[in-house]
Amino acid sequence: MSTLALKTRLSALGFLEFAVWGAYLTSLGSYLFHIGLGENIGWFYAVQGIVSIFMPALIGIVADRWIQAQRTLSLCHIIAGAFMLAAGWYGLTAADTSFDILFTLYTVSVAFFMPTIGLSNSVAYTALEKAGLDTVKHFPPVRVFGTVGFICAMLFVNFTGFQNTAAQMITSGVLSFVLAAYSLTMPNCPVSKGNRKSLSDALGLKAFALFKDRRMAVFFIFSMLLGVSLQITNGFANPFIQSFGSVSEYADSWGVHNANALISISQMSETLCILLIPFFLRRYGIKVVMLMAMMAWVFRFGFFSLGNPGGGVWLFIASMIVYGIAFDFFNVSGSLYVDKKTTADIRSSAQGLFMIMTNGIGATVGTLVAQQVINHNVYSQPAGMAQIEGWSHSWLIFAGYAAVVAVLFFFVFQDSDTKSTDKEIALKEAVTEGDPEGMAR
Repeated sequence: MSTLALKTRLSALGFLEFAVWGAYLTSLGSYLFHIGLGENIGWFYAVQGIVSIFMPALIGIVADRWIQAQRTLSLCHIIAGAFMLAAGWYGLTAADTSFDILFTLYTVSVAFFMPTIGLSNSVAYTALEKAGLDTVKHFPPVRVFGTVGFICAMLFVNFTGFQNTAAQMITSGVLSFVLAAYSLTMPNCPVSKGNRKSLSDALGLKAFALFKDRRMAVFFIFSMLLGVSLQITNGFANPFIQSFGSVSEYADSWGVHNANALISISQMSETLCILLIPFFLRRYGIKVVMLMAMMAWVFRFGFFSLGNPGGGVWLFIASMIVYGIAFDFFNVSGSLYVDKKTTADIRSSAQGLFMIMTNGIGATVGTLVAQQVINHNVYSQPAGMAQIEGWSHSWLIFAGYAAVVAVLFFFVFQDSDTKSTDKEIALKEAVTEGDPEGMAR
């Protein structure tokens, strides 16, 4: 198989993988609002963080020890797709949608979907390595098609009118089945016959030794605090924009009827901003880059507070553009920093810990707290300008939170990217001498 053919096949894999997610991630909140479950939106997004704490590690062990990764990927998508289809069918046919039933079906689907993100990456890495290709050079152009797939699914759901109905979940379920079949055509990923990770290693527990290093402890704590912001706009931006439809001045505006298409600008910005990271990291270091991400979250929320889908739509667009910096400069740069500051024996575990702190604990707490803020400021008010004002106050609260985190980070976090510190040298020496935790005492 030629390099071009392989990369095309892997690009299609990434496209489908993230299209499954993009079909509902940014529009589910709007559907839940329309069926009277607006006060429970946070739970549907928080559960993604909860299952991300343990399911990827457990499924990863299965792929590592017993079932080839491409087959495990297929099996997970069959289960995730089946339960997502069931959730969609229930939503379309039930006369009075029950939170308990819908949430249960959705949770099982998400529990088996979240591990597939890592599995699809593993399949791609293995295929590229088998072909003798450098993953650092050849994987990013493949991965970018994942974002393209996410955007295409968002736009499809938007322009078909599915963003306010359970049909978005049907779309996701169908794509999961397509991907389940397509996964089986991928090159084989042999199971490991050498040293196998223990459950504690797979869950990233070994990396908790990094908290012995004050600088890394501070970094992980602030990663968790910033992770609070990650899922707020995914869950609430769509219902927020559509809420302007209750005000006559904005009822017929393009943004109100195409909220998902408007939000897709965020993913487009993300695709472009990731290319800026190497320059900013080399030029300014991790502290400045992380501060840029934190301030971008301030602007992300602040622009939402001030904008509207009429004459103020440019503020919404500005919010979408800064999202690329807010998300990429935090997630990607943070991951690179963890990779740089950890030793080989705990590197994978450290990455797992970074995901637990940000997308697990941080994002879960963030969506649940945001739900309470929005319930108090928005859903307790009558539809119309009262709710719009409630939304504005909520976004200002989130912006204020991000600003406080940024100020604290500026004063508390210290790092030098120009030379190794005594602690880093000691850390490396500890690993060389066989320290089981990979940390200096």
